[in-house]
Amino acid sequence: MSTLEIGQVVPDFTLPASTGDEISLRDYRGKKIIIYFYPKDATPACTQEACDFRDLYGSFGEHNAVVLGISPDPLKSHEKFTTKHTLPFPLLSDPDHKVSELFGVWKLKKLYGREYMGIERSTFLIDEQGNLVQAWRKVRVKGHVEDVLKVSME
Repeated sequence: MSTLEIGQVVPDFTLPASTGDEISLRDYRGKKIIIYFYPKDATPACTQEACDFRDLYGSFGEHNAVVLGISPDPLKSHEKFTTKHTLPFPLLSDPDHKVSELFGVWKLKKLYGREYMGIERSTFLIDEQGNLVQAWRKVRVKGHVEDVLKVSME
């Protein structure tokens, strides 16, 4: 499967969300969409990233942008994580990693010499017409959300 390119229309997808709904990309046409992929609920870096998006969520809204988090975790985990950290945006569950593969973030990873498949922390900005306008891959959490906000304001 080929990775999405900047300028390309992002194909619609639907995933179950921590809100109890199924969310489709088309639900947000007319808004900027920030999709961030993260490896696992309740881990230190993923918690920091989610809380950074939470803390700047109002600023994203002021610029007609919505935030969606996606990981392979089950909905129960997402619900617990959302409640514990008062996340104002939905977390979507991608257990079969189809959407993660669409965005090219389901990768072979290495940790302590062990290889496994998992999410490469990445963020994508989609414009109001559904075009991919920015991709941040291999994200380092510190300062990342501020960078995303700055670009989404343009």
